[in-house]
Amino acid sequence: MPERVAIIGAGVSGLTCGVLFAEGRYDAKIFAEEIGGHTTSGAAAAIWYPYDAGPADKVIEWSLQTFYVLRDLCRDAQSGVSMIELRNFSRTGQLEIPDWAHSLGARPSEDGFALDVPLTDTTIYLDYLALRFRKAGGEISAGLHFDRIEDVGCNYSFIINCTGVGAQTLVPDPEVEPHRGQVVLVEKLVLNHAVVCDDPPLMYAIPRANDCVFGGSNEISSDRHPNPGLTSSIVAECSRVLNISPPKIVGERVGLRPFRRSGICLRKDGRVIHNYGHGGSGFTLSWGCAQAVLALASAG
Repeated sequence: MPERVAIIGAGVSGLTCGVLFAEGRYDAKIFAEEIGGHTTSGAAAAIWYPYDAGPADKVIEWSLQTFYVLRDLCRDAQSGVSMIELRNFSRTGQLEIPDWAHSLGARPSEDGFALDVPLTDTTIYLDYLALRFRKAGGEISAGLHFDRIEDVGCNYSFIINCTGVGAQTLVPDPEVEPHRGQVVLVEKLVLNHAVVCDDPPLMYAIPRANDCVFGGSNEISSDRHPNPGLTSSIVAECSRVLNISPPKIVGERVGLRPFRRSGICLRKDGRVIHNYGHGGSGFTLSWGCAQAVLALASAG
């Protein structure tokens, strides 16, 4: 009989772990309070780029592993993954190319650098992962809330904790804090590249198949209600950088980045394997971290 594995959380981290375990012949089940577009992952711009997570050495290692998996997924038209030129600039001066970016073909651009990176359209990719998980025999149970990890039950060889901000109370882990990110969805733009600026105010414009994601914000807050004033300032700044008239707004989303002050928690504690604290790099770290989780389980 295959070993039974319970995964708590159905964001990109939980779904990616689910795919690896189910395709690795485990009997895997995902338990989640929210799924799909209602998760923090559903509100993400989801372009590959290490952001708001630590420690730096492990983040880069896991990010690069994820880069190559996502790049390969571009060949699957159903995945919602594509390659796009990312232009990263600074408002305060020339932005140096990070060491890790050289191996990916980064090149200097105006006030920064550019490189080709994977873009995951969350409106497609999360459903792709869920379908892939189910096709491998996995099951997803939604609408469930656990106050303790042990409430999942004792009939599992491993419990994988991918609860993001929820780990703050579930573990409990006081080092976890919600970094609130608000985005504005605008009508589809004729834009063949993405633009990111980490200088305050945080700004990014990410074109997708049916719309464009304008962002953003990064503040410690658990408020998931869109702020109308922030929406206006996000649209104004993105339009200024792109040198366009403010486009039509089609939606607003707020997600809580699961930041952890001492860095990502990826460790085995008895039969529980923790995988949370990815900050603003959930998609960027997803496959690298999931592979590390699977390795811990395989080691017994």
